Amino acid sequence: QVQLLESGGGLVQSGGSLRLSCGASGGPFSRYAMAWFRQAPGKDRESVATISWNGESTYYADSVKGRFTISRDNAKNEVYLEMNSLKPEDTAVYYCAAGSRYFTMDYWGQGTQVTVSS
Repeated sequence: QVQLLESGGGLVQSGGSLRLSCGASGGPFSRYAMAWFRQAPGKDRESVATISWNGESTYYADSVKGRFTISRDNAKNEVYLEMNSLKPEDTAVYYCAAGSRYFTMDYWGQGTQVTVSS
């Protein structure tokens, strides 16, 4: 059973930056694809970015391409989401997820709030 813990959320002004981190424990981190999802109030949860087990393949939602960067450090069992040029519409709870397949997530963190003020 993999446990995931997100950190780094907060309040930032439009155009600002934040870096989210997610630490994993309890499982073979380097074997999992890792992803970030988000859910805004009243909306469905959506995929933001995904990274393969070795970091060689990444996926980004169109809405964040060129602004967000996902990365991982398998030695530290951590995955990151660097968010730049933030917009009010990026406001959401951001979740870290781990999956045995690239787009199939098996484990979820509890989320961290990101609020972007205009």
